[in-house]
Amino acid sequence: MTAVSYHDTVNDLQGQGLAGTGPFGRREWFALLERSGARPFVALARAGDQAVALCLTRQGTTLAALTNWYAFTWAPLATEPSACEALLPDLVRELGRNASQLTLGKLPDEDGTATRLERALWAGGWLVLREPCDTNHCLEIGGRTFDEYLATRPGALRTTLKRKARKVTIEIQSVFDPQAWSLYEAIYRESWKPEEGDPALLRRFARAEGAAGRLRLGLARCDGEAVAAQLWTVENGTAYIHKLAHLEHARTLSPGTTLTAALCKHTIERDQVTCIDFGTGNDAYKRNWMEQVRPRYRLTAWRPGAVHTWPAIARAFARKLVSRPTDG
Repeated sequence: MTAVSYHDTVNDLQGQGLAGTGPFGRREWFALLERSGARPFVALARAGDQAVALCLTRQGTTLAALTNWYAFTWAPLATEPSACEALLPDLVRELGRNASQLTLGKLPDEDGTATRLERALWAGGWLVLREPCDTNHCLEIGGRTFDEYLATRPGALRTTLKRKARKVTIEIQSVFDPQAWSLYEAIYRESWKPEEGDPALLRRFARAEGAAGRLRLGLARCDGEAVAAQLWTVENGTAYIHKLAHLEHARTLSPGTTLTAALCKHTIERDQVTCIDFGTGNDAYKRNWMEQVRPRYRLTAWRPGAVHTWPAIARAFARKLVSRPTDG
């Protein structure tokens, strides 16, 4: 029998044996969001040794995925993959007592996350709209060396590296260093990038990744001045590219290009990753480095018994966008 409970803090998940995939699939990530001001609504289902949790937040009568702009993905936490199949239908059926609408975004499906959730929602009595909401660029290494990979990059990129790589020096740190992090923050503030969303959260994230040995912070210098910085992390065979920035006055040196190449080489040769994940966004420059494109999905689900949801449901059906359960 499945027991469902609700919690207003992620700390209640400690010791439950729950895990996800990647930097945004850990209880610690959701706890970091809570520490930074988010108000969690955590739904936990347990049956015997199996458990699954949805880390959500309430927005009126809607429950939404607990996430922010730094996260590439969102997914349930589970004791094992089979727990999702077994417990999600009961969990989301019970969620209908607490909300009339459920919105889950940034869902990957190369591992079946979006499809499992969609099936569970239909089985739990929800009406479901599934739609793409973002794009992820990634690189499957496929056993290649860095030089073999680089040989497949666009000619203009390789020419830039050949002409300009010697003009900058590269430093890659795998432990958190406050001075190096201050250089990253200074470069970001002076770069073309928009204002950082939550620099304190990102600093705490980088510090924790450094303590765990997952941090790869790259700095490019010209004549001693730090002119480009990139934040990567590495775990379970995947390198994640989180943030990158360079100073505009150093743009002609292409320090960001040289730094990206150096971090690719480091993670392929030293960390022996099998995949590099360039996060979300369909920026053209990502195609110079990455070879695969993966969609990210949003599921919007309504309880059909909630009268105030009928107009939204009607509009979705009228557009013929309401999905059907996936067979198989």
